[in-house]
Amino acid sequence: MSIINEALAPCSKCGQQHKVIIYKSINTADNPELKAKVADGSLFLWECPHCGQMNLARYETLYHDPAGKLMVWLIPAGEISEAQMQAITMHTKAMGGYTLRRVNDMGTLMEKVLVAEAGLDDIVLEMCKYVTKLEMLQKSVPAEQKDEFMASTFHFYRCEGEGDERILTFMYALDGQMLGVNIGWNVYQDCAGILERNPQIRPEEGFAKIDAEWLASKMA
Repeated sequence: MSIINEALAPCSKCGQQHKVIIYKSINTADNPELKAKVADGSLFLWECPHCGQMNLARYETLYHDPAGKLMVWLIPAGEISEAQMQAITMHTKAMGGYTLRRVNDMGTLMEKVLVAEAGLDDIVLEMCKYVTKLEMLQKSVPAEQKDEFMASTFHFYRCEGEGDERILTFMYALDGQMLGVNIGWNVYQDCAGILERNPQIRPEEGFAKIDAEWLASKMA
């Protein structure tokens, strides 16, 4: 079940504190309407009743999609109780087939939900981001922007089309702008093949933090 609490939070503009709703856990079987709100980020936004400023509520939550067998633990502080993690890991292992992920920010939680809804593998997508970045760096990124480009983070945005005609879109920030890049389904298939031939890349059981930094440690 979803666990809902209230907490005091200061407005980022006027500084006044107000009660906001926070979700200590999100269960999409009990509250299916929350899935879309997590995916678009609206669940974490609140409007200051004093000045009208929109604020982002930052808090720890456990996202659970029983139908999709997905759990994503959002931990902004980056720390997690080992005992608690082991307990939930063992529980999901008994249920079988769960994907367990750990993230530090709302944007990455949103991405994990979007990836799962598109029926994609987040590890394969991280490989796609990596090879796409390298190809763009060699072919289309101006020399003066190369460092900023490599430091930017690619986020999965959408998957459009059917079958082998599918197109994946990544978004990234560069020079103060949000830009997008499309890749063909063949890139995803190639990266999936690499992962299939190298199964040791996949993390062992537990709440894995799958991102560009994780992939770089595997490619070293």
